[in-house]
This record gives sequence, C-alpha cells and structure tokens, in this order.
Amino acid sequence: MHNKQPSNWTILFRITALILSMFLLSACSTRDVQSELNGSTSQRLISHSIDDLVTRLDDPYLEALKGQKVFINSYFINHSLFKKYADKRLALELKARFGADIVDSQEASDQVMTVFYTSLATDFDSFGISIPFGYIPGVDESTKLNILTLEMFHGVSEMYYYVGPTGTENRSKVIHAKVKTDALGLPFITIPLSSVDRHDSWF
Repeated sequence: MHNKQPSNWTILFRITALILSMFLLSACSTRDVQSELNGSTSQRLISHSIDDLVTRLDDPYLEALKGQKVFINSYFINHSLFKKYADKRLALELKARFGADIVDSQEASDQVMTVFYTSLATDFDSFGISIPFGYIPGVDESTKLNILTLEMFHGVSEMYYYVGPTGTENRSKVIHAKVKTDALGLPFITIPLSSVDRHDSWF
C-alpha cells in the first residue's frame, strides 16, 4: 500500500501558512510594562499620578500649616526611589500652596505630617480575545496574538495621612489618582485610545 504524497498545492499552502504564522508572531508586541519603571511610559504614568495625587490635597488642617515648621514622616511598603520622589513632590506642594516651612527633623517642627502611601505603582490589564503562543517551544510564555483586546496600562498613586503637633491627629481621607494610557489591540496594530503625554504651555 503506497502512502499518498501531498500535492504541490498542499505543500505551497503549508509553507504559506507557516510564513504567515511567523509573520503574525512577529507582529505581536509587548506593552511598556517594566517592573522597575525603566520605560518612559511607565515613568511618566507613575510620576504624573504622583503629581495628580498631591494636587488633590484639600484639607482644612493643611491651611493651618502656613508659617509652621512641618516635618514629613512617610511610610511605604517598598522603600524605593518612588517614595523619595513622592515625598519631594509632597513637600513642594505643602510649601508652595499651603505656606509650610518643611524641616528635616521632628524635633525642629511645629507640626508633623505622617504619610502612608498605599500605592505608587503601575497596573496592566488586558481584556478581550487573543491567541496564546506560550506553549510553543522557544517562544516566550507571554507571547500572544491579539484578535480584539482592550489593553489598559495605568499609573496608580494613593495615600492618606495624619497631621498635627505629633503626627497622630487629624486623619485625612484616602486620596487616589490614576493616570492611564489605553489601547485597542488588533492582530497587526495597536490603536491608542488615550495618551500619557502632557504638554504645559509657557507664555
């Protein structure tokens, strides 16, 4: 019994399908998700969200800080540069908007602001229809082909604080800020739905 050899058309179809599959795989791209915020998009998402966070300070107790020496005592789960950046941005806001005199120690202060950061990070979520290729040997497990997906990449900052002579009085509400760049994922292209870019005008 002889095995039936595939026709030239069958061979051509298989080669075409293989080339197309390789092209589709190369068309897949990874969004700028960086655990250490090395990517520009990640850095802007988190820094803009911190900026939005501190500009939302709205507390009558902060109005009483004008002319007062204020020490900022802050806490975060991850003792990183994110926290240091947020502290500096917060100190500038207290000085510029509320007239506080920021000092380096509690002993030298009239008022203490005890800050608890509950988020200084980025989130990435993807919803929709996609084909995973991570099961193919030699292919990264996160590789996928988007058919129709909504990709949401957000910078999220959140905090609450106590303010008073000892930093244990007058608890604030939780302040939350989110900056996003969303996109529609299709097989060959990704269409931006929002932009993280901010352009301030100077006159």
